[in-house]
Amino acid sequence: MKQKQYVCDCAAVHQEAVEKTKKELPEGALLEEMASFFKIIGDQTRCRILAALQLGELCVCDLANVLGMSKSAVSHQLAKLRQVGAVKCRRQGKEVFYSPDDEHIAALFALTMTHIRHKKEGGR
Repeated sequence: MKQKQYVCDCAAVHQEAVEKTKKELPEGALLEEMASFFKIIGDQTRCRILAALQLGELCVCDLANVLGMSKSAVSHQLAKLRQVGAVKCRRQGKEVFYSPDDEHIAALFALTMTHIRHKKEGGR
């Protein structure tokens, strides 16, 4: 099914809306950081890791077994997730356990899943 494309055919500028948007639009550096964050979490493997960690704290060995990946591959992906603050780690003796960095990551992940499921069900 081809999606309908909408084009604005008028030449009117809604100055009040333009000024309000310009005033409230986040600064470029913040948007650049957001884009970098979404690039990192936008990888399917890293999404699988985040999905697993939503269910509870896991060590690299546990994640490797859950995802059917090598420990080094999991470690590499976890490093990228830590780089953007998506996951945190906790050392217990020789083991290192990973979890979502904070409630914002869990909420972002849950909200995204809710949105995707809603769209699949034909929601608007």
